[in-house]
Amino acid sequence: MSKQNESVLNIKDSASVSSKIATNTGALSVLVLVFFFWGFIAASNSILIPYCKEHFKLTQFQSQLIGSAFYGAYFAGALVVFVISNILKKDILNIIGYKKGIIYGLLISVIGALLIIPSTNANSFNAILISQFIIALGFSLQQTCAQPFAISLGDPSTGAHRLNLGGGINSFGTTIGPLIISIFLFGSISNPTESSVSNINNLYLIVAAFFTLVAIIFAVSKLPDGKNNEAFEQSKKASGILLLITGIIVAASLLGQFTAVPSYILMIAIIVLLLIILFQANAQAKKNDTGWGAMKYPQVIYGMIAIFVYVGVEVTIDNNLGALLKQPGYFNATGLKENESSLFISLYWGSLMIGRWTGALSVFNLSKNTKMIAGVIVPFIAFGVILGVNHLKGNDISSLYAYSAWIVVAIIALFIGQDKPFKTLLVLCIMATIAMLIGVFTTGKMSVYAFVSGGLCCSVMWPCIFTLAIGGVGKYTGQASALLIMMILGAAIIPPLQGAIGDTSLGLHQSYLIAAACFLSLAFIAFKLKNILQAQGLDFDKQVENSSH
Repeated sequence: MSKQNESVLNIKDSASVSSKIATNTGALSVLVLVFFFWGFIAASNSILIPYCKEHFKLTQFQSQLIGSAFYGAYFAGALVVFVISNILKKDILNIIGYKKGIIYGLLISVIGALLIIPSTNANSFNAILISQFIIALGFSLQQTCAQPFAISLGDPSTGAHRLNLGGGINSFGTTIGPLIISIFLFGSISNPTESSVSNINNLYLIVAAFFTLVAIIFAVSKLPDGKNNEAFEQSKKASGILLLITGIIVAASLLGQFTAVPSYILMIAIIVLLLIILFQANAQAKKNDTGWGAMKYPQVIYGMIAIFVYVGVEVTIDNNLGALLKQPGYFNATGLKENESSLFISLYWGSLMIGRWTGALSVFNLSKNTKMIAGVIVPFIAFGVILGVNHLKGNDISSLYAYSAWIVVAIIALFIGQDKPFKTLLVLCIMATIAMLIGVFTTGKMSVYAFVSGGLCCSVMWPCIFTLAIGGVGKYTGQASALLIMMILGAAIIPPLQGAIGDTSLGLHQSYLIAAACFLSLAFIAFKLKNILQAQGLDFDKQVENSSH
């Protein structure tokens, strides 16, 4: 790896960088392949969840355990890397490199995809959960490596733009994933079929083959290894905190299994205890930062909370939407069937694609006027892709045309954000909060469009949060990345919380108040991150503004 890229891995105040570092476009092009498959599989769970709920006769809370198994693996995988690195006194990812880490992660996902086959043949929901866990375990290693790898392939201040590009490719996978899964399970609208075990088996055989192919592409590609020469500093206290969080989650799971404590109480308790532990850890690190590693930085702590909430709300909007659309009286008098609801699930994940494709424009060296024009055209090109793939499936796309009004609102929000991490995050959080409230207090297409527009708002939040959270942490960048990836744990907690509330008398429709609360809390965290970084002499919004002149 070049000395230039080695220096980039130490993401410090980019004001210290004398000249802007060019993006390694060749390496970035290969890297974004893995982003596609994360999206394809994650969004496919949106169809698998209502299918399993019906097939195994589950409650809404129980059906959300698919997401818990999937996203819980992100926490478990990143935790293993973090703890073992501390035991060995060496950063595992620095030993193997980001490139090999991604390859190993892909091979683990291959094993999980192949295990789906005996799981479905045994008609075992628990076995399916284990298989999903292993697939996502591989994803955890891939994401822990890919996020800082993408940021390292260019100037630190534009790291969010490269993540947006990867996110745009990821969102194409999320757009077509639900449609392909729906076709495998239920056929097309014009030619519906009975779902069968063989359909699922064939699908995951194909998935395993693609994972293997991408691993081979990475192995033969001339990518930098993705290592740095910074000395590793142990973080025993941080490891202890993470193991404590793990213990709390396990204890809550056991309580849910063997007691009558309501599930939503347990989910809320996990969230509250998580916040107390993280804030207490930061308070102790301020007194003595020895042994805390990246957790001694307050931006990392708030970044962890932000990722927990962001990923949780992104997933919960969608994972509970399929069941809501089936409820008579919500969208229409009879409710939608699974192969019909895939239209709106695809639109949700496609909405993330719309925003991420637009956000990715900043990667390219466009003039101000060209970029402004593209910022209006590209969202509708992405919308055209959504309409096209749904049309090919046989869906009636005429019901989606009115959604273009929400896209216009999102375009305005992105223009206001001006590619600035804090400003963009804040504007989108406000828009999303309003949208969720509209969705809760209306029904029919208005409500569905409001909930689905959450995808437009979530689209570029991840890179904004990630860039702010690892700003100024220097040699702790890899460790901070692992901590942030662990907080994908939010998608294992928040969707079941909403599902459990949906099982109560409040109902699934009103349970979307959870999503509104999440976006509101993200707006607060955005302010905290900005203030923390400014106190350290970092202002990414100003740096982006200066680099555009």
